Amino acid sequence: MKAGFLEPGGIRIKKPDSENPANITVVSIPGQMMSLECAKLSINIYSCSEASLRWLGGNKWIQRVLYGSYWGVLKMRKPVLLSILMVLLTETCLSQSPALPGYPESGLFSKTPDPILKPEGSGFESKAVYNPSVIVENDMVAMLYRAEGTATGTGVLCLAFSPDGKSFDRYEHNPIISSEYDYETFGCEDPRIARIDDTFYLTYVGNDHGRTPGDVCLATSPDLKTWTKHGEIIQPSNALDKSKIKAAVIVPERINGKYVMYFLGEQKAWETSIGIAYSDDLIHWEEPIDKPVMEPRVGFFDSQGTEPGATPVVIDEGILLIYNGWDENHVHKTGWVLFSKENPTEVIDRCEHSILEPELDFEKTGYVNNVTFAEGIVFFDGIWHLYYGAADTVIGHATTQDIGTLFQPR
Repeated sequence: MKAGFLEPGGIRIKKPDSENPANITVVSIPGQMMSLECAKLSINIYSCSEASLRWLGGNKWIQRVLYGSYWGVLKMRKPVLLSILMVLLTETCLSQSPALPGYPESGLFSKTPDPILKPEGSGFESKAVYNPSVIVENDMVAMLYRAEGTATGTGVLCLAFSPDGKSFDRYEHNPIISSEYDYETFGCEDPRIARIDDTFYLTYVGNDHGRTPGDVCLATSPDLKTWTKHGEIIQPSNALDKSKIKAAVIVPERINGKYVMYFLGEQKAWETSIGIAYSDDLIHWEEPIDKPVMEPRVGFFDSQGTEPGATPVVIDEGILLIYNGWDENHVHKTGWVLFSKENPTEVIDRCEHSILEPELDFEKTGYVNNVTFAEGIVFFDGIWHLYYGAADTVIGHATTQDIGTLFQPR
């Protein structure tokens, strides 16, 4: 049985909003009986249709909706013909259900109610701190983040450390990266960090006000504190990114003998998709195909644009990418997509709902309103920590223990 599913596919659980239960379409396995049990209700379904079961796990309010004509046996074993039966399972019920591994959906992450890092002082981070990337180093969570303030242009990159993943101390010699060359004259933005062997690889956006359309810059370090810059590492070669390439994330291990990078490709302002590039040495990159590997979807939270978020997590099921998307109103939300390890251009699965969206005051109001923009995820002390920029002003934090084996480190 494939992890997270009862084959062959059919029941789908959609994560609920904070208070409101979500819908779950339930159909049964051909020629088999499926038993769904909890403390308050037991249902046996006898039907011949397509099916699978996906669990999110954890103590969540879930609503089950059964479609079709099924003969069910309720707790008193009284036969009931079910044309449409809606069964609400409470936290008690679900907590006693077998939690199979599943994928994150809306509401799975629990947010820290206040920002974990704010602007300070009157210098280089007096205006905003946001869009953090994270990695575990020396039993600490190391955070690299974008800061704006006096004489920073659109950004410098700073470093902070935390023993618990939530309370951070700034590095005393910040900023660690600032503008030096013509490809980053107007600012250094949006870091994404990966460790490969004994070296840290940092991609960031070099703001050169359109000098070149390829704004993906690379720096390397042995210790996160001293950095060697390698300049811009890729330029557009296809229609999907003819206007701009930026926001690149590197998969932190070889896939089929190659290094893989996902990036934002822009045809025109704010209309973006996600492309892919390969490399043998992490310095020289080429696009293998002339089309996006992931595009916006009409009617979804990412209907206008998509952008890579955090450094991908390689799991047994594939390459998991946390990404950010926005709609026509430029409300920024965070989602996930799973790519194949056998073919990193192939999407295996993709969220239907965002996993983060602007809800709290500091996410809805700031330098840019209505923005949750995740760029860091890390497994630390048995918990998954997700870090995000909120309203382009402060840094937010969310955690989950409910993802199960999907997100477990390899």
